[in-house]
Amino acid sequence: MYETQKPPNRAFLVGFKFAGAPAGDEENTLRELAGLADTLGLETAGLETVHIRERHPKFGMGTGKAAELAEKAAAAQADCLIFDSELSPSQQRNWETLTGISALDRQELIIQIFAARAKTKEAELQAELAELSYALPRLYHKYLDLSRQRGGRYGTKGSGETKFETDRRLLEKRIAVLEQEIGEVRKNREVQRKKRERQGFPVCALVGYTNAGKSSLFNALTSADVLVEDKRFATLDTSTRQLEFEKGGRILLVDTVGFIRRLPHALVDAFRSTLEEAAQADFLIHVLDASDPQADRCFETTLSVLQELKADSIPMLTALNKADLVDDPAALKKKYKDSVTVSAKTGQGLPELVQRVKTYMAGELSLFRFPASRQDLPGVLYRTGKVISERYEDDCIEMEARASPEIRERLKEYLLYV
Repeated sequence: MYETQKPPNRAFLVGFKFAGAPAGDEENTLRELAGLADTLGLETAGLETVHIRERHPKFGMGTGKAAELAEKAAAAQADCLIFDSELSPSQQRNWETLTGISALDRQELIIQIFAARAKTKEAELQAELAELSYALPRLYHKYLDLSRQRGGRYGTKGSGETKFETDRRLLEKRIAVLEQEIGEVRKNREVQRKKRERQGFPVCALVGYTNAGKSSLFNALTSADVLVEDKRFATLDTSTRQLEFEKGGRILLVDTVGFIRRLPHALVDAFRSTLEEAAQADFLIHVLDASDPQADRCFETTLSVLQELKADSIPMLTALNKADLVDDPAALKKKYKDSVTVSAKTGQGLPELVQRVKTYMAGELSLFRFPASRQDLPGVLYRTGKVISERYEDDCIEMEARASPEIRERLKEYLLYV
């Protein structure tokens, strides 16, 4: 009998503990790195945490420690090294020369996951662009031993390009083509958004850390059949469905790609058209895995990405998902302001979530009177509510609008009636 199935590649994972970092932080980041490696189908051959006092340019650590890690990776029969920190192109070359196996950093690992899990044409284009943008400055180490091509003499033609120069030019051309095609995708998304705006349906986007259960919650609320997996980045494409309320009214619910700590900039740029679905929404549901010991960190990471996308001013409700796995859900509600505990698996809390969304999205009809000197306040209603009418006087601006409880509380000194 012969084994016909190829065994999975083995990865030796290296985490870092920097001076001043919170206690236990390195264990959590290394655990997340192992989860990412598993998502890519890699088997963990070993784990090591390196205490860093000072960054060294050659390996990112001392040469003695680097040699020790190389020996441990060889003893564990690892096929690659994965670092939970960014490697410069020169450091990557140095590690591959030292160990004889490939060296990846966290950014390249996440980019490879996106490339492996891309299913639709749009996701494939965006993942390829991220791969090539990341690889462009790292091409040279592959061609260190190649000499120039023959094909010219002094005084006549040039001596020819190196293979590195040829590949770099082809890579730059491919990146330009991908950027053009993704530009067309962005135009199509803009057309779709304008069409939705003409239909008058409010848009609510599910956002949150990867593997928080956004797609499961999306399916539970809309009876959709979006792919659900207990792995990082199961969703790379946005999905949109109508969510109808019992006593009339409907909204468009959008499932988005998950965020992660230190999301590579190449991915942010490539997937901007997809991530902008969150920035263009009228309301956000921040899905947080309540059973995750690192929930606070995931919460802050999502807020940071939303700020980078300029979506941090959009009204948001936090859905504490997987409440069926938590001992005291009530304590969580007190911890996270403006939140509701839910379970996409059991249906716990879903009616309350829908009601809260309906209240926020529809709002109550209110009349506001702003001083003429506060020209910024009408913009708040235009961004967060639905303006019914407005009237300008010499000393004030009166606006009738549907506003959420949060906005009414924020503008309560200018509120005439509800």
